[in-house]
Amino acid sequence: MPDATVANATIRPEEASHFAALAKDWWNPKGSSAMLHRLNPVRLSFVREAIDRHWDGNSTSLKPLSSKSALDVGCGAGLLCEPLARLGADMTGVDAAPENVEAAAHHCEGAGLDIRYMAGELATLGLGQFDLVTSMEVIEHVADKAAFVSQLADRLAPGGLMVLSTPNRTPQSRLLLVGAAEAVGMVPRGTHHWDDFVTPEELRELLAEASLAMGEPRGIAFSPMKGLHLSADLSLNYIVTATRI
Repeated sequence: MPDATVANATIRPEEASHFAALAKDWWNPKGSSAMLHRLNPVRLSFVREAIDRHWDGNSTSLKPLSSKSALDVGCGAGLLCEPLARLGADMTGVDAAPENVEAAAHHCEGAGLDIRYMAGELATLGLGQFDLVTSMEVIEHVADKAAFVSQLADRLAPGGLMVLSTPNRTPQSRLLLVGAAEAVGMVPRGTHHWDDFVTPEELRELLAEASLAMGEPRGIAFSPMKGLHLSADLSLNYIVTATRI
């Protein structure tokens, strides 16, 4: 059950259990998280561009997050945390499932990286603020979206940058992300619930309520020629930045 001491708990136990069951296979690029392995480079490309733009960085720098702290919420087994750490961030990952955190810690130790991982409700963990806050494919799984966005905003330091990605709630996403992808095994069954998907307009309102301004969303689209790629097409999935108003 969610922590009863949290006024607006965001963790859905059934969602945490679903992803916990995938923990041991998370780093297998041909396993149950294969789609995340394909998606991760696309998300990282957007994140890197956003970092350079936000902090007027040098796009050739190997460590653009040097001297900066970063938090990934809903980190799973660390697929995003590890490359952000390699970009120089003082990295923290938080996930609802202790099994994911255990898998993440084990993998980063083997990779020689120093990443702090924690499990539990974000509001209860006593974390400070971070220069970069990311949360990828998470908001569609939480119990209280407004509370979740508010908690993310609380963790964002003044002058910081937030990056979020999520599926869009469209007929196309219902057909492809829920119907086709789960039917053929590209995504584990039960991963997506279309009614919980968030449109860009809804996300903009949620962010505004938390005193955050949303940047222009970029779509994450698929084509046989390009595979997954950044696009103007927002119909399946999109990724955005947010900053304090």
